[in-house]
Amino acid sequence: MWFKNLLLYRLHGASELDGATLEDALADHAAAPLGQADARRLGWTAPAGRLGGGRLVHDIQGQRLLSVLRQERLLPASVVREEVDERVADIEQAEGRKVTRKEKTALKEEITEALLPQAFVRRQKTDLWWDLDRGLIGINVASRARAEDILDLLRETLGSLQVTPLTAQTLPIRAMTEWLGNPASRPGDMTLGDQVELNAKGDDGVLRARQVDLDGDDIQQLLEGGRQASKLALGIESRLSFVLTDELTLKSLRFGDALIEEADQADDGDDALARLETDFVLMAQALSTDVVRLLEWLGGEARTGDTH
Repeated sequence: MWFKNLLLYRLHGASELDGATLEDALADHAAAPLGQADARRLGWTAPAGRLGGGRLVHDIQGQRLLSVLRQERLLPASVVREEVDERVADIEQAEGRKVTRKEKTALKEEITEALLPQAFVRRQKTDLWWDLDRGLIGINVASRARAEDILDLLRETLGSLQVTPLTAQTLPIRAMTEWLGNPASRPGDMTLGDQVELNAKGDDGVLRARQVDLDGDDIQQLLEGGRQASKLALGIESRLSFVLTDELTLKSLRFGDALIEEADQADDGDDALARLETDFVLMAQALSTDVVRLLEWLGGEARTGDTH
């Protein structure tokens, strides 16, 4: 249940859907098995599986949990290419001529369509957190493209959805570089981790370092040479640690021991569904608080065109 990554979006306009209405809307776009000719499909699935009686939304204390099932057929390009090459060789030998590019494209489409039903299907479940009180949506993925696919599904489900990636007044790359190079600039509740990614202007590439002393001379010399921090491992006191990126995404999330212990000690009566909902609401409340704190570190949330 505990998120590993977090891509954040600002929801513009309050949601007018109550939990029951949202449940019905999700059901209309629920996950279904792939058809023979389908390469991939996204649909809503029950976050708790059968434990939750197939419920598609868990609405608890102003926090909503939704899950998306992504199904895609795995058809390696090399398999298609080999089949195309064989077919082309057969045609050229039988007819004594060169196969045109247009014919090769048509063959590729034909072979792909024929092989697709035989391909393995990969299924991947992704959780979405919706903070009704703060108007935030967080998705447990590392890829912006995957997050946008899920938002497209939510948009289709609701009929309309106005969201934008969460942004801050101060660009993360600027703030992270300042925090790394100037310890006095770090907020009092910030802890520095041991992982960094430094970008350089020009063609000097990217330097990645793990398990290093970020206050050490080597890192400081690189900063003095003009490198900027595009990723930085940080913590908010002992509550949450993560790697912040220059796109204001949070990766490698780790929740504090106190929070995990609170979840473990919750009286759920060995009910797996109650455990999932307890874990979710504790996580969501912690994320809600710490996202606000992170924005404060970055000078507050930005309006369109307001970052510097």
